[in-house]
Amino acid sequence: VRPAVSVDAGSVDQSDPVSMVFRKLPGVSASGMGLRLSQKFVFLLFLSGLVTLCFGALFFLPDSVRLKRIFLDRKPVVSREATEERLAGGKALEDLSLSRSRAESVSERATVVDHHGADTDTFSYAKFKRCLLKPPLGRDYGKPSDPNTNERREKVKEMMKFAWDNYKLYAWGKNELRPLTRNGHLGNMFGGLKGASIIDSLDTLYIMGLMDEYNDAKEWVQTSLDLNSNGEASLFEVNIRYVGGLLSAYYLTGEEVFKSKVLELGEKLLPAFNTPTGIPRGVINLGSGTSWSWGWASAGSSILAEFGTLHLEFVHLSELSANPIYTEKVMNIRKLLNKIEKPHGLYPNFLSPVSGNWVQHHVSIGGLGDSFYEYLIKSFLMSDKTDGDAKKMYYSALEAIEANLVQKSPGGLTYMAEWRGGILDHKMGHLACFSGGMIGIGADDGVPEKRQHYLDLAAEITHTCHESYTRSATKLGPEAFRFDGGGEATATRLSDRYYILRPEVIESYMYMWRLTHDPKYREWGWEAVEALEQHCRVEAGFSGIRDVYTTTASHDNMQQSFFLSETLKYLYLLFSDDDLLPLEDWVFNTEAHPLPIIRKSCLQDEKQHEM
Repeated sequence: VRPAVSVDAGSVDQSDPVSMVFRKLPGVSASGMGLRLSQKFVFLLFLSGLVTLCFGALFFLPDSVRLKRIFLDRKPVVSREATEERLAGGKALEDLSLSRSRAESVSERATVVDHHGADTDTFSYAKFKRCLLKPPLGRDYGKPSDPNTNERREKVKEMMKFAWDNYKLYAWGKNELRPLTRNGHLGNMFGGLKGASIIDSLDTLYIMGLMDEYNDAKEWVQTSLDLNSNGEASLFEVNIRYVGGLLSAYYLTGEEVFKSKVLELGEKLLPAFNTPTGIPRGVINLGSGTSWSWGWASAGSSILAEFGTLHLEFVHLSELSANPIYTEKVMNIRKLLNKIEKPHGLYPNFLSPVSGNWVQHHVSIGGLGDSFYEYLIKSFLMSDKTDGDAKKMYYSALEAIEANLVQKSPGGLTYMAEWRGGILDHKMGHLACFSGGMIGIGADDGVPEKRQHYLDLAAEITHTCHESYTRSATKLGPEAFRFDGGGEATATRLSDRYYILRPEVIESYMYMWRLTHDPKYREWGWEAVEALEQHCRVEAGFSGIRDVYTTTASHDNMQQSFFLSETLKYLYLLFSDDDLLPLEDWVFNTEAHPLPIIRKSCLQDEKQHEM
């Protein structure tokens, strides 16, 4: 230890940082600050520790996102590498300056369009309506001439009114109704957004002519739909339910409130795409813009059915906003998928948003994969059949599916197996039953010699899914059914026996009816109505059941919002004339929200005509 050394004012080392610090303190002279070297060392050690602690708290504490933004948002340029996740599979918090600057650019570009391109670029609802081939609601809301069919349709309408009235009575403003306990449920999928059942019901109420109920829903959107939430939301669920529901409501009614709300919400989803590859992560905080992957997803991967189920809605967001950024985001996804190698032409369910590589080789036409394929053919149809890239991807994928996944059971049932690294799992989920309708609507646009083959395949898969219903005691289908162990089209595991008011089987009935007018599809739909009434209707709404193989119902106490959006809508359309939401003009998103076909040539002709 060195001896103490006195220091006078004239001997202060001007290069000594400690002395210089104290000289800058007001009212303190250097002569009064004689410090030993050991004291200087302790002071410097304390000061460096304090700085380290402050910056450590700023960058690594879980709730430090807002503090980061105070500093980082001021930087004009942020490297993309800085946004990579610190832990694979964890909540990879994004550097928000990039997302903020991009979100601001959305507003700026939209403002430029509003002020400088109003006559040429902004969306005209009147032009859009003139480009439809037929009135959206048909001659008389699609009322069928056959009295028996109309009676069945009226029954479905009554079911919708019953489900809606109980939701309004017991769960108004919440996301879903719990009919047994007669209260509302918010859940954790929507990031603090509320009213999922309201948004999901807007178009169903409108096409059914339930105008008092529709007006109540519209008023709630005007006065109570708060998009300034700060919770953790599923990008996929918010997109298909809220964005899809608001888009559909706008296109059907022309009400500006739906347009303004959906454009506000769409902008909040953009930060999810701020990844090294542009593949969005599955979860986003709608308030802060941070995003991360699902904790259960392999190695922090994104899910094929989630990032692949954005195209329809985002293209329409660009149409309404006159801002190409939404279309650019989804086209970038497609570009990456086209570039990477696909095992046997198949698309696995998990993809890393950091590396752009497949994480594991699990392929399913059911959960995790399903709506990606649906959106390929529907993107082609929605483009007025001009999106040749979507067409090529769809038919190439369908060829690979037929070669690797489509199977025939010993009993003659056609089904879609799952593929796990080359090994088939002979299971088909309820979610995969949409594929009958998908293959049906795409039958006309493949190679001509395969048209009938595709229609036959669609009919066979729809028949198999119907069998999964008829082979249960309740005449409702299980969550998944198998084709091994001696059973066919039945659930062999207790965990697969439940039914949560899902629509996919009825969806395929509706499409197959429209395509073939075979009366069996309406009969099968009526069987489903009777089963729903008998086993799922309770005193205050509709509830899923835990076991379709017993008639002693055990209800799950949840009236899903998709029951109002999809199941009842598809049933209503099944018993309506084809001119109610005609397929020549409309494509349904995966939540059954109708979106119009975009006829660019017509819209351009309208523009030139006005000039």
